[in-house]
Amino acid sequence: MDDKLNNVKEILRKYDQLHLISFYAELTEAQKSYLLNQLLNIDFEQILNLYEKSKLEVLASTEEIEPLDYSIKSDFSNSKVKQLEGIGWKAIKAGKVGIITLAGGQGSRLGFPGPKGTLYLETTPKKSLFEILCDYIKGYSAKFKINLPWYIMTSSDNYFDTISFFEKNNFFGYDRNSIVFFNQENMPIIDTNGKLVLSETYKINLASNGNGNVFSALQKANLVRDMENKKLQWLFIGGIDNVLLDPLDPVFIGYTINSKYEVGSKCLFKQSPEDLSWIFAKKMKKPAIVDCENFTEQLSKITNSNGKFLYRETNMLAHLFSLKAIKKMSNISLPYHRAFRKNAFVNEEGMKQVPDSPNVYKFEQFVFDAFSYFDNIALLRVNPEEEFAPIKDFNSNFNPEVAAEKYERIVMRK
Repeated sequence: MDDKLNNVKEILRKYDQLHLISFYAELTEAQKSYLLNQLLNIDFEQILNLYEKSKLEVLASTEEIEPLDYSIKSDFSNSKVKQLEGIGWKAIKAGKVGIITLAGGQGSRLGFPGPKGTLYLETTPKKSLFEILCDYIKGYSAKFKINLPWYIMTSSDNYFDTISFFEKNNFFGYDRNSIVFFNQENMPIIDTNGKLVLSETYKINLASNGNGNVFSALQKANLVRDMENKKLQWLFIGGIDNVLLDPLDPVFIGYTINSKYEVGSKCLFKQSPEDLSWIFAKKMKKPAIVDCENFTEQLSKITNSNGKFLYRETNMLAHLFSLKAIKKMSNISLPYHRAFRKNAFVNEEGMKQVPDSPNVYKFEQFVFDAFSYFDNIALLRVNPEEEFAPIKDFNSNFNPEVAAEKYERIVMRK
């Protein structure tokens, strides 16, 4: 233990982080061991470099941006819809499509003590977000008499709770051997002075490193090989909180396959030119989702000769990747983005303190940063009234009450 402690002290001195062992003498032997092992597994060089680089904000310029072509789902003729559905049905029926669900979040913003996917909506009967998604998958499985592979990415905070929830609910009547849980990775959070933060006197405060970690996490869990063994060709990647998101929409699958591109994405029309949501565009000749805060109104007004807006498509976290694309991205480290968050911490007296405002930075990878590694993507605008009812919090239009009403009206009455 002494050698390990000396090793840790040397590392902490090098990176000016000795405050992390301020309470070491007060810890139990088990807590000391936990803290030392955690510290020895942190890449201080990486997190501090990310912190320093994040101070140098680089905004996109209009010279870098070009339109990214898209189609509008509601503009398709009946014959076009049938054609694309046929392509999608064929891929699903042949067992070539799997589902990846991003479910690492907790329901903290909803005042809910547990994984977000375990939140129940006030529908009749009540259904959890996991059950709602499972119902979509079971419908296709029953239709084609196959078990579709379902990969669920959790976080270290909710991994065991998520599995326990599925077990208690008998996997919602779905084949449990077709459901695989895997964990995304964590990154230390850091305060505005460049110091790592304690969540307990013996524990470093870590946060999940974003949905873009899905590719690396799949590789580390040996699930890319599992997908190959199952002869999958396409994987749908979506979040857990959008109750109208059909993970196996045959039109979208058919549209992406028909495009001959390796990646497809659904998007929404940005109604207000002042909306600061990131937009789909080509950046440096590659597909991307771009933060254009410094010129959003300027871009939002641009149309082509047919009056079609060129820069009004926003992300809804609904993507389709070929297995070839998944394999490619599993060996690439995506960039990190800095987010300013409010997070409890252990203060200098060793007491847990809850701040009134954002106090720490966390670093996240985003799935959409994978787009720039491809020449183009298939982009399809959909109707939010039919396909977008996420649950974010109680203080916006994206709340559980609205989601439950939409789900009952649009899905349960079909």
